[in-house]
Amino acid sequence: MNWANDQLLDSGPLPGFVVVEGPIGVGKTTLARRLASSFGSNLLLEAAEENPFLEKYYENPRSTALPTQLHFLLQRTRQLKMLRQEDMFNPVRVADFLIQKDRLFAELTLNQDELDLYEQVYANLTLDIQKPDLVVYLQAPVEVLLTRISKRGIKHEKWIEAAYLERLSDAYIQFFYQYKDAPLLIVNAAGIDFAHNDDDYALLLEQILDTRSGRHYFNPVAIQDMDCG
Repeated sequence: MNWANDQLLDSGPLPGFVVVEGPIGVGKTTLARRLASSFGSNLLLEAAEENPFLEKYYENPRSTALPTQLHFLLQRTRQLKMLRQEDMFNPVRVADFLIQKDRLFAELTLNQDELDLYEQVYANLTLDIQKPDLVVYLQAPVEVLLTRISKRGIKHEKWIEAAYLERLSDAYIQFFYQYKDAPLLIVNAAGIDFAHNDDDYALLLEQILDTRSGRHYFNPVAIQDMDCG
């Protein structure tokens, strides 16, 4: 992908830690993989398939909500703390999760007593977690998310319903409306295929490399409409 290399060479200093976020099915892991490949960087993934409670959670959320959340919290904080040890060897790192997102899921799934316990554990585990240099937040309508989830056919995701995705998407919107801890690029991912279309990916990569501070919005659908006009 020489075009990607050219973009990186022209971009100046790269962000040291890039996080891709968004609701289930929006494509955050796919984008994180491509970015890590372009940057030649380490990749941190959620590894949801390693959570032994997750499938039971989707079948019956109340039965395993707390162990599901605690497993994810322990897993993600362990990964992020290992990140500090690798800083000198890897100038860029890419992750498909933001640790604060973990609390977002906890607030959606836990009752008050469970949430109080979770918050105590969260506060102790995340004291020295590194903040990202850039967050890419992918958005898409619930019907698009459901289609993508169905197409990829992951076993534990077959229980996910539209109502749950609606609540989750709303929670993401509220969370990132207030988010100020790092530069933020908000992307309408509904009409862009950065997994298989190199032109789409190049367009998004350009936006990512140009985002150095503040809050920015990227709507590739609007750009495509202008090109057709």
